[in-house]
Amino acid sequence: MTDAPEQPLTVGPERRITLHFTVRLMDGTVMDSTREKAPASFVWGDGNLLPGFERAIAGLKPGDQRSVYIDAEQGFGPRNPDNVQYFRRSTFDTGAAPEPGMVMNFSDASGAELPGVISEVDTDWVTVDFNHPLAGRDLTFEVEILDVSVHQPEQPVTFR
Repeated sequence: MTDAPEQPLTVGPERRITLHFTVRLMDGTVMDSTREKAPASFVWGDGNLLPGFERAIAGLKPGDQRSVYIDAEQGFGPRNPDNVQYFRRSTFDTGAAPEPGMVMNFSDASGAELPGVISEVDTDWVTVDFNHPLAGRDLTFEVEILDVSVHQPEQPVTFR
């Protein structure tokens, strides 16, 4: 009697996934990639990968590659005009004059750090966009699955 070959684990719940990825805009511009650095590793459902990206790789196994179109809604969501705020220019430190394209850190009401992109500067006002830079953008997600393993959360040690 011969043993059947063991089936490789597939991407899904209760799995740790290690992968290489590239995120591209629809014009081909690379926005993020792990190809020239260490691969990414995450636990399915831990919030490190957007739900649209997780759905795109469900069922893949080590060695599989896929290129998937992700619309804005399933990626970083639509742009929210309420996330664009206006500040008096006088509120900015004169040592760090804001310029369009500059990313600055702000504090929200709870004191948490929040990055914003300066989108416009005029004599009196500075416009800051707090939307994710990829919000409202359709994307191509290219992925290569390197490893899939059973996620084993740390178990508390009990002594008797």
